[in-house]
Amino acid sequence: MPDLESAGSEPKRPPAVVTLAALYGTGGVVIGPDVARRLGVAFLDRAIPASVAAQTGVPEEVVAAADERPLSRGQRLLATLARAPSLTAGPAQERWFLEEGEMRSQIRRFMADSARSGGVVLGRAGAIVLSDVPHALHVYLGGPLQARIARAAEAEGVDRATAERRVKANDWARREYVKRAYGADGDDPALYHLMIDATAFHVDACVDLIVAAATSHLRRTDPTR
Repeated sequence: MPDLESAGSEPKRPPAVVTLAALYGTGGVVIGPDVARRLGVAFLDRAIPASVAAQTGVPEEVVAAADERPLSRGQRLLATLARAPSLTAGPAQERWFLEEGEMRSQIRRFMADSARSGGVVLGRAGAIVLSDVPHALHVYLGGPLQARIARAAEAEGVDRATAERRVKANDWARREYVKRAYGADGDDPALYHLMIDATAFHVDACVDLIVAAATSHLRRTDPTR
């Protein structure tokens, strides 16, 4: 006799999942929430460090090493990264690597949960962590260095020299984190479905492109179709 409950049920459609790797000066902190609202899913940004810090007891300065946010927190990020190679062998070094390992483990678990509930994830090597999620769309927001410097200067109300220091420092920190944490090149085109020069378009246009791509990708990978 057939299982009526199974026969009457339909496969559940997967939720929209988008990862955003955003270089500094590309507006990722604005684009990400807008994409999430348009897709009707959660935006997983600041919640990840807070969650990880709460669960592991790891100082938020260490958790920030996974964060691609403006340099207001980036200075602490850089300090964290810079300390690692200079630590002398011993308990301090072992504790630092243990904390970083725990942090990465918690972030992976947190992001894996988003694959089931849906969400837009900004930074934290999302394209690598969620690479085995078929319906996840991986997006890279980039742009020429000088254009990103100009965008950052305007958005933050600082002079060009300050903006240039911030952009270059954040670019370095982001690449070092992905390389050290995952042994990967975070700028590798093979990691992404969609790469956008976000300095060439208005924020709304970038959001439109990502939402359209995410919708199309979700339909293409939908097991219920």
